[in-house]
Amino acid sequence: MDFIPSLPTLLAFSAASLLLAMTPGPDMTLSISRALMQGKKAALFVVLGTTLGVVVHTCLVAFGISALITASPVAFTILKTGGAAYLLWLAIQAIRFGSSLSVKKVDAVAGTPLANISNGFWVNLLNPKVIIFFMTFLPQFVTAGDPAVTHKLLFLGFFFIVIGMPVNALVVLAADGLSSWLQRNRGVMRGLDYTFAGVFSIFAVKIFFTQSR
Repeated sequence: MDFIPSLPTLLAFSAASLLLAMTPGPDMTLSISRALMQGKKAALFVVLGTTLGVVVHTCLVAFGISALITASPVAFTILKTGGAAYLLWLAIQAIRFGSSLSVKKVDAVAGTPLANISNGFWVNLLNPKVIIFFMTFLPQFVTAGDPAVTHKLLFLGFFFIVIGMPVNALVVLAADGLSSWLQRNRGVMRGLDYTFAGVFSIFAVKIFFTQSR
């Protein structure tokens, strides 16, 4: 199986991927927010959506499309503007339809599995930093002249998912475990709504000013 890297490479990649999966970002912020507002089931659907985004990014890198996007100023500007706008929209939603509303109303607004998967997917896909990350991270673990480079990039991308999904699931379960206490402390819960809105806004600004080079 030529597409599987050597053991030392795989171990190094696993360690790096684990650290990166534990690093907070828009994906983790969204899943924690959804766990607190709608429960672990809704948040796990968000994780599924972000995972599908990683699948797309992996394929883009493996087949070279990401390089074309970041090399085109117009395409990159459209991508990062769309990503920043989407995160700002989520920030507004966190304030308007956050935990101050009843669970029933929150579920009616954005509680369907498809809606949560879609939220996670687009937050991940429209983040140009993720594209740059995958373009710079995955290639470090392959050799350019390797005839199986495309297959190895695909393998590493999916292996990153295998490592990252349990971490994201544990974060969701931990957040869900706190939800009962937070529901009894509405002031704290409402403060978290504004905190998540602020974090989304910060990520939106950082994404908008991301440079392709």
